[in-house]
Amino acid sequence: MITRLSALSLLLALLLPVVLPRTASAAASAGGEAVETSAADALFAAAGLEGQLDREVFDAAYARVEASGLDAGTIAIADMSQPSTAQRLYVIDLEAEKLLLRTWVAHGQNSGGLMAERFSNRPRSHQTSLGLYRVGEQIRSPRHGAALLLQGLDEGVNDTAEAREVIIHGADYVSAEFIAARGRLGTSWGCPAVPRSAMKQMIDALAGDGLLFVYGA
Repeated sequence: MITRLSALSLLLALLLPVVLPRTASAAASAGGEAVETSAADALFAAAGLEGQLDREVFDAAYARVEASGLDAGTIAIADMSQPSTAQRLYVIDLEAEKLLLRTWVAHGQNSGGLMAERFSNRPRSHQTSLGLYRVGEQIRSPRHGAALLLQGLDEGVNDTAEAREVIIHGADYVSAEFIAARGRLGTSWGCPAVPRSAMKQMIDALAGDGLLFVYGA
């Protein structure tokens, strides 16, 4: 026999909506349709990149890494569409889904002044080359001190990087003091130079198995 209490419980169960658990790969949209959350979406959100790194730049870097098939733990993204006064270098731990560092990065002296407007793969061009790079081992540059080797992975775009001796290195002209005095960063001969104070963190994060993606408008 169904008691009054059990009948009431049954009625409530029929009337109340069923709440399904949300998964990491899908969420309910306003229209009630399932919306797939991509790995790129998850990484962008988890690393707290919203409002820091332009989504178009991130997507370009993510797509290029995916296409390469390379398994890297960390990637540095240099957004050369920003002025050199902006901290336009982002170092992201792909496994921990964490932004490790955001700092300044210089472009080549013949790429432009405040803005990088021209890019080249030609030797002695003193311009920045775009595209994806594999970060090699730490070296000791006679001129710059601790540095990281770079291997350009995009044919015709940055594949002369080794011959051009394009490396990640620290430089005094990449600093807040230089910006205050000149209104922009100094420029390199094509190397993605960073503040000297950032080199240890760059080496720890990228040496040997990291990637660098250089984006330009």
